[in-house]
Amino acid sequence: MKSMRGAVFSVAMLLLLSGAVVAQSHAKTRRASAAAICGNPHVTCKTSVTFQPYDLPFRVPANAVILDTELFYVVILKSVPSNNDSCDVFIPETERLAAQALFPDRKVFSSRCIDPENLFYLDETVKTRVKNISETHRIMAVYAGTTLADAKRVLETVKATGKFPGANIRRIRTGFNGT
Repeated sequence: MKSMRGAVFSVAMLLLLSGAVVAQSHAKTRRASAAAICGNPHVTCKTSVTFQPYDLPFRVPANAVILDTELFYVVILKSVPSNNDSCDVFIPETERLAAQALFPDRKVFSSRCIDPENLFYLDETVKTRVKNISETHRIMAVYAGTTLADAKRVLETVKATGKFPGANIRRIRTGFNGT
């Protein structure tokens, strides 16, 4: 009887420990969720970092080092060529602010050079940086939401201003590497 209780105890311990190992290994491989965009400049963004006025802010948890956002749509308003190592070429803040005045409830943002302290913007339609969202171009864009339907409505609004004839929709993500 004693050996039977010992065997049952051993099996129970084995099951308990294997369950803990499975749960532990599952926890290690669990991927962090993507950060949410704060697309309305009138709504406070609950984030642990300070963004530049020209950045598209998103929710960054405390102690985050490398973080990507959820996918979202933008309407590219303007794109300018630049050498990939030049931080001197970008769309002036006065132009961004003028565009922001046209779309007060949607954040207008612009990219800067590819540098660790700056955000990066990746075009997800082709899974890489593309001509107007690359190291060789700087963009100015307006946040257009998380659905293509929203983006199409924003594009119509942009085109109605007559100020951005080459405006186009892109599905992108942003993020930073704070290491």
